[in-house]
Amino acid sequence: MAPERKFFVGGNWKMNGNKKEIDAIISFLTAGPLDPNAELVCGVSPCYLDYVRQKLPASIGVAAQNCYKVAKGAFTGEISPAMIKDIGAEWVILGHSERRNVFGESDALIGEKVNHALTEGLKVIPCIGEKLEEREAGKTEEVVFGQLKAIVDKIPQDKWDNVVIAYEPVWAIGTGKTASPQQAQEVHGKLRQWLVDNVSAEVAQKTRIIYGGSVTAENCRELAKEADIDGSLVGGASLKPDFIHIVNASQ
Repeated sequence: MAPERKFFVGGNWKMNGNKKEIDAIISFLTAGPLDPNAELVCGVSPCYLDYVRQKLPASIGVAAQNCYKVAKGAFTGEISPAMIKDIGAEWVILGHSERRNVFGESDALIGEKVNHALTEGLKVIPCIGEKLEEREAGKTEEVVFGQLKAIVDKIPQDKWDNVVIAYEPVWAIGTGKTASPQQAQEVHGKLRQWLVDNVSAEVAQKTRIIYGGSVTAENCRELAKEADIDGSLVGGASLKPDFIHIVNASQ
């Protein structure tokens, strides 16, 4: 991680938790201690966004796990950036592989969602990553560059400070298989070079690119040592007290 990029950790709770379990998570996050030089954001189910925002310390960000591409309307089951902001949350995760592969969201739709969320004033964690068969077929770069382009084309130039890109190889999410630090760094380095070539050197240098895919308290420090890995997006491990070690991985 370059010193000018603040270490970033996202805890994506996915479709987990009730109030009792969430209270336990809030308790261990509040107790910490958390690295003051790291930025922490928790991704929360929609029905608990308000509850969590009210109970977590203000120093910890709260993210929705999805939102739609317009402000309001006849879109049953969706939430808008305006609603997320209204309850005090400031982040949204978009394009997670589960949205892409379970719910069929396209690159184009994810790009539109990213654009609307940024325009409405949210900060965005857009996710990209290849499936196992795509990696084995040598298509990792083709896939992740294509996903990234659909997002980057929709990012207003003045909103890059509100973007944290998450690279999550689909084959490593929840499987216990983690890309080695070297595998992850190789892709992160290529993503950053793609930003140099297709956006600007300034954006490439300042934009944080975080890694997701079976990040644990055991492997987080080795990942954090890599030059182009600026943090992590953590799933199941973010529900457990050991998550503190992941937040503090760059200390």
